[in-house]
This record gives sequence, C-alpha cells and structure tokens, in this order.
Amino acid sequence: MHRIDVRKLADEASFNRFHALVLFWGVLILVLDGYDLAVVGAALPSIMKDMGVEATKAGFMVSSALFGMMFGAIFFGTLADKLGRPLMIAVCVALFSVFTATAGLTHEPLTFSIARFVAGLGIGGVLPIVTAQMAEFAPRRIRARLVTLVFAGYSVGGVLVALIGKQLIAAYGWQSMFYVAGAPVLFIPLLLKTMPESMPFLIKNQRYDDLRKVAKKLVPEYDLHETFAAPTDDRASDASVSMLFSDGRGLSTVMIWIAFVTGLFMVYSLSSWLTKLMAMAGHSLGSALTFVLIFNVGAMIGAVLGGWLGDRLNIKYVLIGFYATGALSLTLMGYTKSTELLYLVVFIVGASTLGTQLLAYAYAGEYYPMAVRSTGVGFASGLGRLGAVCAPVVIGTLVAMKLPLEQNFMAIALAGLIGMVAVSLINQRSSAATHVYNAVAGAERAGTVSDVSERHAPAIGSGGQGGFQATARFETDVHVTGRTPSRSRKEF
Repeated sequence: MHRIDVRKLADEASFNRFHALVLFWGVLILVLDGYDLAVVGAALPSIMKDMGVEATKAGFMVSSALFGMMFGAIFFGTLADKLGRPLMIAVCVALFSVFTATAGLTHEPLTFSIARFVAGLGIGGVLPIVTAQMAEFAPRRIRARLVTLVFAGYSVGGVLVALIGKQLIAAYGWQSMFYVAGAPVLFIPLLLKTMPESMPFLIKNQRYDDLRKVAKKLVPEYDLHETFAAPTDDRASDASVSMLFSDGRGLSTVMIWIAFVTGLFMVYSLSSWLTKLMAMAGHSLGSALTFVLIFNVGAMIGAVLGGWLGDRLNIKYVLIGFYATGALSLTLMGYTKSTELLYLVVFIVGASTLGTQLLAYAYAGEYYPMAVRSTGVGFASGLGRLGAVCAPVVIGTLVAMKLPLEQNFMAIALAGLIGMVAVSLINQRSSAATHVYNAVAGAERAGTVSDVSERHAPAIGSGGQGGFQATARFETDVHVTGRTPSRSRKEF
C-alpha cells in the first residue's frame, strides 16, 4: 500500500472547485470581519458627539475591540489546532456578529467598550484560523496569492463601510451601521456543513473516511485506497506552542511577532484615526470617508500585488520592501497639500500598510508547519495586537496634544521602519515552506538517500505544473544518511 504525504498532496494539487470553496468562505468571512472592525472608525466622530467623549477616551473605546482581538487570536487560534477549524470559525463569526450589533444598542462608553471587547474576541480569533485554512489547502505555487486574496476581503469590508457609512449615519444614526453586522450569524449552518477540516487534525482523530473525502476533492483522480503519511513536524498530536521555537525558529518567531506589532500599529492607527486626521486637515466628513475608501482600495490592490510578487520572488524580501514603502509614504502624507496628489499618496499608504499586514499573514502562514499553523499565526496576530491596542491610544494622545499633522503621520511611519528591520532578521531557512523539502532534496543531490522503495503509484492529477505525481519520494519512508538529518514520518 502506497503512502501519501498529505502536505505534498495539497502542495502539488491543481486549483479546482474545492480550493474555490475554501477561498470563497475565507474571503466572505474576512469581508464581514473587516466591516466589523472598520465600522467604529467611520462612526467615531458621530459616537464621540453622541456620547460626549473626547479624543483620549474615544481611543480607549476603539482599543477595547483590539484588546479582545489580541486574546481571541491566541485563544481561538490555538484551540483551532486542537478542536477543529470549522467549529472555531463558526464560534468567532457568532461572537463578532452578535456583539457588534449589540454595541449599537449601547448609550455610554463602558457598555460600548464591553460589547466591542467581546466582538473583538471573534474578530481577532477568525484571522489566524482562516489564514491557516487557506495556507494548508492552497497549491504551493499560488499560495501567497490565495492567502492575500482572502485577506483582501478584509479591505472589502472597509470599503463597504466607507461606501454606506455616510448614508446610513445621516439617515438612521451611527447605530444602524452596527445593526447590519448581526446578519452573518445566518451563514453559520452552511459554513459548518461545507468548510473542510484540517488534514493533520483528521489524521490525529483517526477520521480516515473524512480524510479520503478531502483528498478526493483536492485531487479528484486520487485513489481512495491509499494510506497516508505526514512529516514529523506536521503531526497534529504534537501541536504545541513549543513547536514555534523548535528547529531554529526561536529568534525568527520573535521577529515575526515584532513585525506584526509594528504592522498592526500602522493599520489600526489609520483605521481608527484616518477619518479624524483628514478632518483635522480641513476635509469634510464626506471627503474624509473618500480617503478611507481610497485607502482600502489601495490595500486590496497592494495585497494582491504582494501575493503575486511573493509567489514569484522571495516573499521575505517582498515584505521588507512593503514595510519600507509604508514608512516612506506615511511620512509624505503629512507634507502633501494637493488634494489630488494626496489621493495618490493615501492609495500607496493603503497598499503598503494594510497591504503589508495582509502579506505578513501569508508569510506567517507559510512559515509554520501545518500542525501548528493556526497556533503560530494566532500567536503572531494576538501578540501583534499589542500594537493595535496601543495605536488608537497613542494617536489619540497625539491628537489631543494638538501637534502638527505631519508629526502624527511620522509617528506611524516609525513603526514601519522597525517592522522592516524585524523581517530582515527572520531566518528564512527555518521556514516550514523549505525545511522539509530541503532535507530530502539536499540528500538526493549529495547521493545520501538510501532505502527508497522503487514502487511508483499512478499519476495523480495532470503531472504537469500544479499537478501531483505520486512518486516514491513522497509516498514512502525516506532514510537519509550522512550529514543530512533524516525526516521520519508517522504512518496511519
């Protein structure tokens, strides 16, 4: 009986309807997630006026959701690797939908902040799970593009807020924008029915029939009578936080966290205060919301462009370039006086700040093994929320100090420079995207691979680009001798 490496099966599959389904759910969920996050920024001037709060207190109100996101990303990201991703996605959708709508029923800052904190648990929790889900099933040659495309949905949610915000607030009050967010709970039954489970999770729980169904959808020509194998670091039974620091990933994990802190500081500084900062510069509410719209359109294009570049070039260096561009464009934003030119600068800022963070999720999704992918991205996203939590308060404090507008943007730009340095220090050789394959490929080049079965299974897929050819290298145990360490596999 041949053994099939489940990670290689996903890596080498051709894009089909199964991938389209995972992509659809990922995009839709993040559209809703992005709306729930951006809604406060668009409604903030009206909320401040209605509740009679000043800038510093408003910053704390905004940060309540971000604080919830920090705990949600770590808690639900870790639980997803242990209890299953579709279930945890459903829980997160329920939390951010119900409690964002609940925030619209509040009349004073404390209850508003509590509702937003609970909603934040779901908003933050769903991000690493969706990232891990798309990264696991996406063909390797287009993985970065698909993950960033999913996260482009986050920007679409922001665009929806900008498009309907002015009309809804003017006609029905700021509360109406929050009530709309309750509708996604209706999607949960269909989500649970159609979203596939993680393959290492199915192996861990000995759900082999379900695993074969997933494999059949990944590669329709697949022989359902095969058995499965997984590389050692992809065993769901071994999923623990310690794996984030094993195999030389310790320093790089910390650098990823710092990159997320700075990236999210930039994103949430702008998502929370861009409307207000543009109003301070003399623009009307309608004009300020236009800047929000352009910012999010730029973010979508930046995310897709970043994913495209990441699939063709070294994604690490693409990410470094995005951080550098974000820092430069944010600095220019404070000095640009022409409205037409400012539109262009805001577009670039969106592409290189929110776009950068979306690319960072794709990078983190590739960096960690399947078994701890939700955990790894969850910790990065969760601890990164320290930057998101601090951002509205820091910028709110700067706004209250009535500093020159340029200095507000320069404070945000500084985070981009720090993020650029952090990504530069990540050791790409410890990435799961290259770690497993390099061991075998290096051994083959050195002639140190032995005891490889000569049996070959029939071709699975086209066998061409993006197809899967079930060769002995991936279906049997490989024993590596000499200087290259062996990668044992667990059979099921």
